[in-house]
Amino acid sequence: MKYKKHIFICINDRNNTLKKSCASLGLSIRNKFVYELNKNNLTHEVRANKSGCLSECAIGPVVVIYPQGIWYKNVTLNDVSEIIKETIINNRIIERLLIK
Repeated sequence: MKYKKHIFICINDRNNTLKKSCASLGLSIRNKFVYELNKNNLTHEVRANKSGCLSECAIGPVVVIYPQGIWYKNVTLNDVSEIIKETIINNRIIERLLIK
């Protein structure tokens, strides 16, 4: 199956370090993306993928959407529905989340 869009959600865990990591929320965010994609009947067009480190831990959790190459920072569970509606369905960028 060929997907039209891929959502990569960092779930990297930095064990034994004081640096921030995406893992604390990353897996929950990924699971909510899967739920929202199912709810919106988008699973045949869009895939939510777990990702390793995307090198932006300080501003994570990080979500990247391809093929557009949109990088979002500080994503929360509350942002997922908006990302699906605005970016995935309507192809609009959410400026407050965008990594510039």
